[in-house]
Amino acid sequence: MRTATARAHPNIALVKYWGKRDEELILPAAGSLSLTLDGFATTTTVSLDPSAAEDRFTLNGAAASPTQSERVTRFVDLVRSRAGSSSPAVVRSRNEAPTGAGLASSASGFAALAVAAATAYGLDLDRADLSRLARRGSGSATRSLVDGLSIWHAGDDAASFAEPIDGPAMSMVIVTVDAAEKAVSSREAMRRTAATSPYYAGWVDSTAHSLREMTTACRAGDFTRVGEITELNALRMHAAIEACEPSIRYLRAGSVAVFDAVEQLRADGIEAYATADAGPNVVVISRPADAAAVAERLGGLGAVRVVGAGPGARLIPEEDCA
Repeated sequence: MRTATARAHPNIALVKYWGKRDEELILPAAGSLSLTLDGFATTTTVSLDPSAAEDRFTLNGAAASPTQSERVTRFVDLVRSRAGSSSPAVVRSRNEAPTGAGLASSASGFAALAVAAATAYGLDLDRADLSRLARRGSGSATRSLVDGLSIWHAGDDAASFAEPIDGPAMSMVIVTVDAAEKAVSSREAMRRTAATSPYYAGWVDSTAHSLREMTTACRAGDFTRVGEITELNALRMHAAIEACEPSIRYLRAGSVAVFDAVEQLRADGIEAYATADAGPNVVVISRPADAAAVAERLGGLGAVRVVGAGPGARLIPEEDCA
């Protein structure tokens, strides 16, 4: 059996990806920018098994749901097609982050799967090619191929991948207020927002503008401006989501309490900014020197973990899978 194992980390977008202009190729309506983390990894092993009747997928030691298995098989079909192979695969994956709770588990999951599957099936792909491939599983996975800060370009299939960008040093304080799987998936919420939210067109336009501003702020090492754009972009995304029909509300009372606490931190002289992906959990960015103080202040609002910039998806020896 030909086997490969890869590890990838989630990324948290500072300028969000929310909305596609091509569902099949997963091309974004606007570009985005994120930080790959050094925690909450996904480790995935892909083993080719020519004797099997079909693919098998286990997640966190248990058989995956039919929906999860279907997504993995569709992705592996893409790899098989490129490799000229028909061999089924056994896929074993383990998430350190809660699955489907708005902490980018799909990003780390498909980034790890892209690297492991491409290797197991014998594809020779560079980092940009792997980023394009991971995008086909989950749009945000394209950024988890990159170390630290990355920018995901909107464009056609060839141009839509992530690459590194310089920026200020920062830590992220993850506040998990609810680890349960969300009722409405990001994919479904994205479609509903694009189809029914009266704010969607404004969201796309403002995001393109935010990305230009964020790129300038990152290259200048301007932490304050990075934080301001990050918080505003997140609130705009959630406003567009909540305005869709029927409405989807990811932020809960506990989420809002974290945003309020971050505002109070700034008033008290500790510079921090809050963001949230499509879920109730909140990520707070701070300067590394302030991360411990931020975590201490937010400790009563949920499970808190401090993380920093981490590596892009990569192969690991199988003995490191424990």
